[in-house]
Amino acid sequence: MTIADPASFIRANTEIASPPLVPEIRLHLASEVTPLWHATEATLEQDGLPPPYWAFAWPGGQALARYLLDRPEEVRGKRVWDIGAGGGLTAIAALRAGAASAIAFEIDPFARAAIALNGRLNGVAPEIGPGDVLATPYRGGADLMLIGDMCYERPLAERLLAWLDAASLTFADLAVLLADPGRAYLPKAGLEFVTQYDVPTSLDLEDRTIRTPAIYRLAVA
Repeated sequence: MTIADPASFIRANTEIASPPLVPEIRLHLASEVTPLWHATEATLEQDGLPPPYWAFAWPGGQALARYLLDRPEEVRGKRVWDIGAGGGLTAIAALRAGAASAIAFEIDPFARAAIALNGRLNGVAPEIGPGDVLATPYRGGADLMLIGDMCYERPLAERLLAWLDAASLTFADLAVLLADPGRAYLPKAGLEFVTQYDVPTSLDLEDRTIRTPAIYRLAVA
């Protein structure tokens, strides 16, 4: 098996299951991180690969998905961008809630394959955005951006927030929802609290069995 066939790798190394907070959505998920990570490296014959984030329904993504499904008026008829989409949970929830379109942005080829597979499992078809969306200034095209659980590393969090701030300043009608379970690099200012959820989590991934991600709106400076 080669990188040319990530969809077959995903089918062989995951199980179809529903995240705890979003039982109405099914995804290709891993039960624990290390075997899948090792399998990914073996498949690519390469060491030092990033963890397979796409194979887990992270707390922030689950919170955003639950919020959109419970409040479809937030997303109905809108053009949605899901940044750092992982396996596409939030984009799928947006489409299930009535979004006009949803583009899921991911640079990992396995994640991109997972988004397509997971969309088909749920009867929707998120578009898959090209390349690293943060590498170029935002030029328009979205009504709502969704960001789930991306503030776990300082360089990424700073890059993401600078890009979002610039986009919001240029396009005043752009809405941004960001969900975070208390990661270290969540900004202390510029966010308006919306709601929060308790999400059961695995000790394979987190340091506790319950995380409580909050959802925020990005406040325009």
